[in-house]
Amino acid sequence: MAAILGKKLGMTQVFREDGSVVPVTVIEAGPCKVTAVRDGERDGYAAVQLACGEIKEGKLTRAEAGHLKKAGAPPMRHLVEFRDEDLGAEEGPKVGDDVTVSSFEAGQKVKVSGVSIGKGFQGGIKRHNFSQGPVSHGSHNVRAPGSIGASASPARVFKGTRMPGQMGAKRVTQRGLEVADVDAERNLLLIKGSVPGSRNAVVEVRTDG
Repeated sequence: MAAILGKKLGMTQVFREDGSVVPVTVIEAGPCKVTAVRDGERDGYAAVQLACGEIKEGKLTRAEAGHLKKAGAPPMRHLVEFRDEDLGAEEGPKVGDDVTVSSFEAGQKVKVSGVSIGKGFQGGIKRHNFSQGPVSHGSHNVRAPGSIGASASPARVFKGTRMPGQMGAKRVTQRGLEVADVDAERNLLLIKGSVPGSRNAVVEVRTDG
């Protein structure tokens, strides 16, 4: 499984040789440093820990700085583990290795995880795609949620009822995406379509399937 951490730069479009236009999301991915390798026998699961996003050493705790220094990595802000049960201790990456976009190739299927854009407190129409109420003269129920089904029995609102509330700002994984192009010189991944997260947000890219 190929995996990498990156920063979402934004969206653009590229032209293919046949003249077709492909909308892509540009991700500045890596190079990431391998800071830990989890072993199934020792840790109970197999995973690789990657670090990205250089920062000042003073912004880290002594434990964090020591962990990165032991792996030969500079002070970095983000640490993420990518689980892979097929990872072997001999054939997998080692602590201190660099992971770059060259581990991906055009046409490869990937999945991207990130925190979706927060939209604040929203009503049922925007949040759950509810229909409007009547807009005729005297109507007081144009965008209100209306009845939610509670009466003398059960005399409460069931958990999970679709109602107004906070929208977005949740971890989302978009699957089935395709790598449109790889620019190894500039550490760029071009993913066909949109991916979760706002501009400059940290995203996780890994192979899908």
